Amino acid sequence: MERDIRTVDDVLVLLDGLFAPDADRWTGGAAGWWDGFYADRTRPVPFFADKPDENLVEWLERGLIGGRRALDLGCGPGRNALYLAERGFEVDAVDLSPQAIAWARERARETGAEVRFLCQDAFGSAGSPLTGPYDLVYDSGCFHHLPPHRRISHLALLDRVLAPGGHLALTCFAAGAMGCELSDAELYRTSRLHGGLAYTPESLRRIFADLTEVELRRMRDEPEGAPHFGEAFLWAGLFRREPV
Repeated sequence: MERDIRTVDDVLVLLDGLFAPDADRWTGGAAGWWDGFYADRTRPVPFFADKPDENLVEWLERGLIGGRRALDLGCGPGRNALYLAERGFEVDAVDLSPQAIAWARERARETGAEVRFLCQDAFGSAGSPLTGPYDLVYDSGCFHHLPPHRRISHLALLDRVLAPGGHLALTCFAAGAMGCELSDAELYRTSRLHGGLAYTPESLRRIFADLTEVELRRMRDEPEGAPHFGEAFLWAGLFRREPV
């Protein structure tokens, strides 16, 4: 008989285990799945292209985002991390997949960009090297692969590393356009995330209620040859942590 639950982390790990093992896309155990995803670099995956998100470019050009240090969550092949480094940020970029990190490091060597790439789980105890404070936490497609209980981990990371006056910027699946729309409770009954979770503007505002909304809009659809990445099935959200 096991009676091991005594901390919030214990509860979160227990809830992780309620999902089917092959549904895991968020813990260190998912690294192999993501490695398989990134192994063939010629696949026609839009965000494999080496170009930054259109919303990130716009917000920087409009002066809505500033500062010196940035954290890229779920950086993949590093396209946004490299752009931020080129814009003068000191960047930490983290991903579960060794394949993704290797690809990102190759791109960094080719361009001469300096980014600290970390292959680890940002939300568990292994996330301790992410010390902050960061003026920008950028999450392009990581958040919608988290199960409901790991939103707690995401918010805890923000609380720990996001600087006062700093910004959270994210893109995630938009309800009605992309992603699973089952209720949180139903996800545990099915033991799967069904490819990633869809969000409404109201749900994002409720989850990030401790931050101030700066802008929340649909990402603009960018044609294949455009210099920036953009898909209209994603939300682009910018939130600010108010100074104390």
